[in-house]
Amino acid sequence: MKLTRSLYLTAAFLGSALLAACASTTQTAQTSQAEKAKSQITVIYDAFGKDPALKKDWGFAALVEVGGKRILFDTGNDAATFTRNVKAKGIDLGRLDFVVMSHRHGDHMAGLGQVLAVNPKVKIYGPKEGFGIYGASLPSTFYRKNDALPAEMRYYDGKPPEVMKFGAAWAEANFEPIDKTTEVAPGVWLIALVSDAPGTKELKELSLAIDTPDGIVLVVGCSHPGIENIVEAASKINKKIHFIAGGFHLVVAQDDVIAKVATSLHDTWQVENIAPGHCTGEPTFAALRQAFGERYFYAGVGSVLQVGNDPGPRAGRGEAAVLVGDDLAIYRKFAEASHDALDLRLADAGHEHR
Repeated sequence: MKLTRSLYLTAAFLGSALLAACASTTQTAQTSQAEKAKSQITVIYDAFGKDPALKKDWGFAALVEVGGKRILFDTGNDAATFTRNVKAKGIDLGRLDFVVMSHRHGDHMAGLGQVLAVNPKVKIYGPKEGFGIYGASLPSTFYRKNDALPAEMRYYDGKPPEVMKFGAAWAEANFEPIDKTTEVAPGVWLIALVSDAPGTKELKELSLAIDTPDGIVLVVGCSHPGIENIVEAASKINKKIHFIAGGFHLVVAQDDVIAKVATSLHDTWQVENIAPGHCTGEPTFAALRQAFGERYFYAGVGSVLQVGNDPGPRAGRGEAAVLVGDDLAIYRKFAEASHDALDLRLADAGHEHR
């Protein structure tokens, strides 16, 4: 009898353990599927927003979860603020697929040290520039030589390496510099362009383009090469531009320039949905909101933008499908305001973002 009871208890224990293991495995599989199904952009860093748990500051960072990938795009202007906002949104920096640093301006890269403290081996893509902060290399033919000089007056004693490699600002980081539009994962592209604008001439910048069943989801940092040029490059991957989020660098642009860009994005490129932030500029927010109507989405710091499965039609170009909580309330407030009441202008054009 004792042996039978012992076998019974053992069987019961093993059965319970097996059921618990199966439940745990099922839950893990469901969580994994849910994460893969996510198609959203969480704005971690910006100078406007409604979420009281997050601190506002000039700069940009976002967590992009599209196509089963978790991509950190830029890291803001201040390490402490970046860390605070990441914690407030419950983001685990140890579970990133990779990081994209759009360009070398300080208001986009200050939190990178915090990322590396948590995730030191994470792959980081940055623009490839000569002597760039994300690491670089140049052929030694780039400088003129003088064979008549004695060896001690010549670089490398007159025998330089064929390729000269230059260090990164974060020496141990896993950087991969990008100098041309590149597919870094299936359906995930980095668009590499160069600015030709005064003040940022020759500045290289990366934009993130994810090819989804709904079209391109495009995330831009500052659009120094021009938002229209970036969209044109993205359209070569997929002509359908489903969603654009990020900074358009029109913060001091005049009304005629803003109107041209708004018309181009809406009419020429037929962008479906737009969520501008950062250096887009207050007058440009107003102009784009007027041009896109319910296809314009508020993207202040803390906003979570649902970008997959065509966010608009399910709710009349769907503010409810894309905005929640305070974001939805402020969007409705903007929607009720007249365009004249939103004649927003910068008080001092000298605050140009460079």
